[in-house]
Amino acid sequence: MRIAVLAVYVLMFAGVLFFSARKSQSLHEFFLGGGKAGPWFSAFSYGTAYFSAVIIIGYAGKIGWGFGLSATWIGLGNAFLGNLLAWVLLAGRANDMARELDVYTMPGFFEKRYGSRNMGLLSAILIFVFLVPYSASVYQGMAYLFEAALGINFFWCMLGIAMLAALYLFLGGYRATLLSDFIQGCIMLVGIILLVTFVVRGASLNPDTGAYEGLPGALARMGQIGGEGFNAVFGVKGKGVNLIMLVILTSFGTWGLPQMMHKFFAIRDRAAIKQASVISTVFCVLLAGGAYFAGTFGKQILGGVVPAGGLDTVMPNVFLSQAVAMPDVLVGLIVVLVLSASVSTLTALVLSSSSAIAIDLCGRLMPGMDQKKQTLLLRGLCVVFVVLSLVIAFGMQNTPIVTLMSFSWGTLAGAFLAPFLYGLFWKKTTKAGAFSGVVVGALTSIIAPSIGIVPDTVYAGVLAMAVSLVTVPAVSALTMKKQMSTTA
Repeated sequence: MRIAVLAVYVLMFAGVLFFSARKSQSLHEFFLGGGKAGPWFSAFSYGTAYFSAVIIIGYAGKIGWGFGLSATWIGLGNAFLGNLLAWVLLAGRANDMARELDVYTMPGFFEKRYGSRNMGLLSAILIFVFLVPYSASVYQGMAYLFEAALGINFFWCMLGIAMLAALYLFLGGYRATLLSDFIQGCIMLVGIILLVTFVVRGASLNPDTGAYEGLPGALARMGQIGGEGFNAVFGVKGKGVNLIMLVILTSFGTWGLPQMMHKFFAIRDRAAIKQASVISTVFCVLLAGGAYFAGTFGKQILGGVVPAGGLDTVMPNVFLSQAVAMPDVLVGLIVVLVLSASVSTLTALVLSSSSAIAIDLCGRLMPGMDQKKQTLLLRGLCVVFVVLSLVIAFGMQNTPIVTLMSFSWGTLAGAFLAPFLYGLFWKKTTKAGAFSGVVVGALTSIIAPSIGIVPDTVYAGVLAMAVSLVTVPAVSALTMKKQMSTTA
């Protein structure tokens, strides 16, 4: 039955691809869907790109194990800070400037906004390099669940998913991802509601009486197994700073990620943005809040014993536990839920990284290349990026999912958040200020954890964003007169 549910999903995937493959002709169509994305499609595309197996399998399980009920704040922070606030503050302005500057990508935005070809090239290289480990973490999250739920070997799981994503992007482009993201978003919403229902039901089971005691009973036993504060809304004593760092990185970090800002560039108009902001927020509250809330019961359901595969395998073990007792058809739906979330994220990552080379790097180094050749190159690079991230995933199989994701996310957010934010809203931002923000942000994320300034990649990403936010206006203030005199 589990395989049957997966087979139905794959057939649906093939139908969407067949419908969309004929329509992506020009570069603008392939990468932005013609810039005509409506509110529902854009909202679901943003949400499904945001949350993947990294969240549902990696973050929800591992962080829920360590933080208990307070881990749910991360999901709510993502919904209201990483999603709603981004739509309200950034989407309209980003869409207007993308059309005004005639740009498709974040490197293109930096080049046109600051008049710096080198900044565009550096951004393109950073995107291509640092989206690879993020993509690798997505593969890992999917493979852990497939191996546990379907008995398919880790190697074949990742290989099959990679082939599916590569074919999908090569033939369909952004139009295909918009349609599939909407369908997959609907699957994800149904799946997460059922997942939370069964997990809470399993956690509420009294092992002595065999009776289900509802959410109050589940929370009471959570506190017994996790210790003081584990079932408290504001968390375990001494872990508040770590929790805040995770909320900041996973929420505000999205403001500097190219695959997320791409959704704002592609949406139709400001009217669609207003509608999308509401739709996307409801989607993210249910999905992210639900995923983290379910993850908080992992330690309780597994009796406080870390699975043999480590904390990255907590959620697959929860899904398949006797306490949760999911029927086969629901396990199949959960597999499809994670696959849907992950394929949506993966396609967004691949499009952003491949466009960085095809449009921003090759397009600048070879200005005579026509759009037909650029589109073909973009299609080919989608396949190359999928293969490259697959190789990295195999090579870093023992690296925790959270580490891979936070390193990639932190480096790109540290490099791009400040130059992008100031570029949208502060006309006095200089080329030198923006360029220094990119360099300092990226270096901080890479160097800080390796020399012990911060304890891990999560703290490094937050520090990188903070340093860049200070660097850009400081250097801009110092170089403002020089740039004005040069321009004059």
